[in-house]
Amino acid sequence: MSFVDTLRQWDEAVSCVDKEDLSEAFRIFLSIQEPNSKICFDIGCLHLLKQDLDAAEKAFDCSIRKDEHLAVAFFQRGITFYKKQRYEESLGDFQHAFKALRGNQLIDYKALGLRYKLYACDVLHNMALAEAQLSNWEKAQENLVKALNYKTEFKLNIIDKALQSTLKQKLFKLVEFPSKELFKPNKTYVAELEKKDYLGKAKVVASVVPQDEFSGFAPLQPQVEDGPTGPKEPEVLRALEGEPHTVLFEFVPETSDELAVVPGNIVFVLHKGADNWASVIFNARRGLVPYNYLERLEISLASKQNEVRNELSSIFLLYVDAQPTDNSYIVKVCFTFNFVVSVPPGSSYTTLVEKISKKLNRPFSAITLRCSVNYEISSTVQTDEKTREITLVATHSYESSNPEDLTFHQGDTIRLLSRVNQDWLEGQCNGNTGIFPASFVEEVPVNG
Repeated sequence: MSFVDTLRQWDEAVSCVDKEDLSEAFRIFLSIQEPNSKICFDIGCLHLLKQDLDAAEKAFDCSIRKDEHLAVAFFQRGITFYKKQRYEESLGDFQHAFKALRGNQLIDYKALGLRYKLYACDVLHNMALAEAQLSNWEKAQENLVKALNYKTEFKLNIIDKALQSTLKQKLFKLVEFPSKELFKPNKTYVAELEKKDYLGKAKVVASVVPQDEFSGFAPLQPQVEDGPTGPKEPEVLRALEGEPHTVLFEFVPETSDELAVVPGNIVFVLHKGADNWASVIFNARRGLVPYNYLERLEISLASKQNEVRNELSSIFLLYVDAQPTDNSYIVKVCFTFNFVVSVPPGSSYTTLVEKISKKLNRPFSAITLRCSVNYEISSTVQTDEKTREITLVATHSYESSNPEDLTFHQGDTIRLLSRVNQDWLEGQCNGNTGIFPASFVEEVPVNG
């Protein structure tokens, strides 16, 4: 049984005692599989209340076994032995209780959950009574005289009356533990038993889906190889707060307040400090990023649906790269996803647009191409009047974290398409095209 379950049952049992439902309290107490010393003490007190002395003795035995310094348990077992007329054992337990007091006038058990103060003079009073039952009247008087040194004002009359009784060799009344006073579990722990939602309800911070209210978790989507089968509603990039910026350089956080970003990520700047740190939101996470790593992104959110459609219909052609092996050109197109089409040499602009239109299932008139060819980042090298293709091999596996990334496994062969920057490359692997960290691959040496 867990600590939480034990705590819950203990609290329920004590509540039943407060409601005078002793049978239900017994049932709950006895169902606790591994009771601690305080719970065993409570069970013994209930047995003593019902005058079941044998069961009370066993419960107090268990309490003392689990905590041999619990003076009040020795005191209660001494009372149990006295009621069973086992006066020598009763005297022994009272002596243990007095020893556990260690010369103190009292022990206040309030901090441990029991509203009771065990007074040294009460323990000595009962020790004297046990001695009297054994006809040791002189020792009885000695204990009562000793009790005078530990007395409090409201205990004085009880000790004086007991002393007068011993002088006449008459027995006096036993000091008993108050009925229905039990150890109770810590209120702070009991209050924590109620379930609390520390995370709260998630909310959408930024999304490309209009009226997106989904706040759960979705698996990473695979890279798209072909275009969509049909047109869909226009996607509008929206930010609930902050200004959109694109990340220029990779930033690795050094503290828990900072946020990891890589080139190409779009973040929303909430605040820019005088120390050049910007507070941003990215993927529903908030953190700090150096502002000089960012560049403001101008996003026009058209109010009319047809303006949004026209804006999203523009497709950007990044580069054209020849493949001499099959006498064709591979054209990479960057849209909401990346894909490639193959056209023969000498093809017209109309032929290229028709292929892209067919692949995207969009009207010819809705497509505009913007070509940007950078010969400095070409993945081919002119040697001996022929083109040499650069082939890379993956030294580590890489899982894509963004749609534009390229996923591959250690040992895969990758065809280099371009060098994005010093740290990122673009290539083809297993029919997919995307970018990946340069540190995850190495160039395959050319023989001869």
